[in-house]
Amino acid sequence: MKSAIVSAFAIVGLSVLGPLAAFPADEKKEVPKVKIPEPGVPQIMTLEGRYVRAAYNNEGYVILGYRLANMSVGEKWMLLEVGMTVREGVSDYTLKRDALTLSTPDDKTIPLASIEDYRKGDTRALEQREKVSRDSINYFPPMASQPCRIGFFAQLDQRVTSWDQVDLSYQRACLGRLYFVVPDGIAYGQHWLNVKFANSTVRVPFRILTKDEDKLLEKNYGSIEKQVKEAFQPKKKS
Repeated sequence: MKSAIVSAFAIVGLSVLGPLAAFPADEKKEVPKVKIPEPGVPQIMTLEGRYVRAAYNNEGYVILGYRLANMSVGEKWMLLEVGMTVREGVSDYTLKRDALTLSTPDDKTIPLASIEDYRKGDTRALEQREKVSRDSINYFPPMASQPCRIGFFAQLDQRVTSWDQVDLSYQRACLGRLYFVVPDGIAYGQHWLNVKFANSTVRVPFRILTKDEDKLLEKNYGSIEKQVKEAFQPKKKS
């Protein structure tokens, strides 16, 4: 498979490498522009909406929602809503728990929480909060249209069960929740969700914002739905 070329471009967004610069007040009130952080792996593009991020390469596509995580600074449990699929023409892939990690601003790599820790932890309250603090992430490449559950986590009294893997194909749009235990508490700054596919890794950048950062950039996002559609629309023949 040919490696995808990284496209790091200046875009209105929140995935910045450091604190936002101060912008002088003037009549034009220029919109702050920040650069998407370099993922360190071959990756085509990162798409951004408010509290929604999508990243992909020639092998896999990952989208995440992190509104609740942004509201949980200092807490030890992080909940991320995620969607995943493989690209058209890529063989089916069985995604397992150890393929998912979280990178934190202090350069630590955190594995996915175990099902035992999830059930012992204060995750029910987190799930209740998430019901009112979430954004739709149901945006996939056009061929991924069959619903699919990412079921790494489930409480014992829920109707669904948990399992340790999910089968991805280019026709399946798989959605679910991921939980990570952050020992020192969720911190402000740049985070990455790392998803290992068969031959590559997709790294989705998301930034936990200070109130000032959030306020500065809150109105400067385009539609994530529109961005996904534009990214995967068929190329016109010349």
